[in-house]
Amino acid sequence: MNDRLRRWAIPAVSGTLIVLALLLGKSNGIADWFMLAAAIVAGFPVVKKAWQALMVKVIGIDLLVSVAAIGAIFIKNYWEAAAVTFLFALGAALENATLAKTRSALAELVALAPTTAIVVRDGEQVEVPAHTVAVGETVIVKNGGRVPVDATVISGQAAIDEAAITGESIPVEKAQGSEVFAGTIVADGFLTLSATGVGADTTLARIVHRVEEAQDAKARTQQFMERFSKWYTPGIIVLALVVGLITQNLELALTLLVIGCPGALVISVPVALVAGIGRAARDGILIKGGEFLETAAKIDVVALDKTGTITKGEPKLTDIMTNKGNDELGVLRWAALAEAGSEHPLAVPVLVAARERDITVPAIPEGVRSVPGHGVIAQVDGREVAVGNLALMLQVGADTGWGQHAVDQLSAAGRTPLVVALDGQIIGALGVADTIRDEAAALVDSLRQAGVKRVLMLTGDNQRVANSVAAQVGIDDARASLLPEDKLEVIQQFQAEGHTVAMVGDGVNDAPALALADVGIAMGAAGSPVAIETADIALMTSHLDRIPESISLAKRTAGVMRSNIFIALVVVAVLLLGVLFGGVTMAIGMLVHEASVLVVIVNAMRLLRKPQRAVRVAAPVATPQREKELVS
Repeated sequence: MNDRLRRWAIPAVSGTLIVLALLLGKSNGIADWFMLAAAIVAGFPVVKKAWQALMVKVIGIDLLVSVAAIGAIFIKNYWEAAAVTFLFALGAALENATLAKTRSALAELVALAPTTAIVVRDGEQVEVPAHTVAVGETVIVKNGGRVPVDATVISGQAAIDEAAITGESIPVEKAQGSEVFAGTIVADGFLTLSATGVGADTTLARIVHRVEEAQDAKARTQQFMERFSKWYTPGIIVLALVVGLITQNLELALTLLVIGCPGALVISVPVALVAGIGRAARDGILIKGGEFLETAAKIDVVALDKTGTITKGEPKLTDIMTNKGNDELGVLRWAALAEAGSEHPLAVPVLVAARERDITVPAIPEGVRSVPGHGVIAQVDGREVAVGNLALMLQVGADTGWGQHAVDQLSAAGRTPLVVALDGQIIGALGVADTIRDEAAALVDSLRQAGVKRVLMLTGDNQRVANSVAAQVGIDDARASLLPEDKLEVIQQFQAEGHTVAMVGDGVNDAPALALADVGIAMGAAGSPVAIETADIALMTSHLDRIPESISLAKRTAGVMRSNIFIALVVVAVLLLGVLFGGVTMAIGMLVHEASVLVVIVNAMRLLRKPQRAVRVAAPVATPQREKELVS
């Protein structure tokens, strides 16, 4: 018998017996036996669970229902006993069904994991279980197939549907050198892959594991409600006992036990958390647990790392300035010849620009000497070329008058300057800038719409560059020239003022700040085990719209939690008053009680609806790593 049939079997049998009893009529003695049978069928599992709970010194809802049902049978009120146990069993079945619905995101993720893979062994394509694929083994994925492992593309080109990982429905183009993830679908094309992660080491497996843990993790409100229910349930038993002794009305006391069941109250918070975390997982937002979802709802300060968050993290050559009759192509050529031997990140955009202008750069440069913190000096065709800052120009004996002017002009425009000297004479300067994301300005607006009071930018770059970037995206507070420990001080400052601070970074370089912030949000965590493990919230794509979306979802979830608690408390209070002042029977009380449980669950299920996104951008196109092609 599968879970679905088992779930509905008991209420179905019990309900059938009750219907037969009603058809026979209450005056018929046989009807009482049918009602008693219905109560036993539906009540036995409840009594069993209550006894098991008592063995570990836990007084729960099942005990209240058990005592009420047994008491009703004792006073020969078989209809009340059957109605209470049937409604309780029906409510439990409906509750399980709807809770399964809220956990559907996890089930969908698990279902995405392919069970087989096609690998190349001994020159032939062989289908094998996906978990047996070895790292480094060649895997084939055909059009319409599902990628079985994390891998790097060896050859081929295809559009990949990565919605399962990133939440984006727009397919992403993949080519040689691109990364692909297990569970994604080849929408159009054919790929030959080299496996990099298999089985439990795939990005999909890590996501499933984290979502599973997160849905079981408890928020502070949930922990409080559980502590409350431990005292509340015995309190209801004492209240029923006192009322029974005072009124000498056993049925009234038993009714109080049923009415006082805190079912809706106990489930009000966890069902909202499960639904909220499930909705987030579908959208490529991995929230580590209920505590972080609850904290995220209080965020009023967001600190954004500049590189890789506000900017693309891909510096490009933007300006070429020339001195004393030198031409732009010549300045770029000499700079590229020197930078070919540099490991500095700013060497890449210079080499890319030279390649785009058909400037030939040798694969192995001549004598190159790196000057840490200043730049690089190279011997090219018997001539000395220096590329770096003004301190390096002074070191090679160059007159820095024009260079100072160029540096000031480029810095004012938000560029990082590289001064170029040939044989001790400054011939020009290059401006390099990290391109601002098109959606960065919309991000800042969306954060404010989501209730964030303060948005600031943290960067290790100089203040001029920081101010330029901040002005373009609408950020008023730009903190520049920060070391990792300086970013910690900024976060601590806001926390000391009573703010709830979120730090947004790449999950690796910003790890200390992410750990210190009330909520650490890692960007582009797909394929990054460090980000998934360390961040409180990991965004599986680099799309900025996910940041305000995650905060808005957290606020919606917190709102549902509050409304659920209110509904549960009001229903219990009204029913208790109804019992004490007359009019509410045991069966009516159980019916209303179970209805309140369903109302709470349905209210939480609203979170599963896909929200409107404030920021919409095209999916990034994956390209091979260009650094490997820079030097010919």
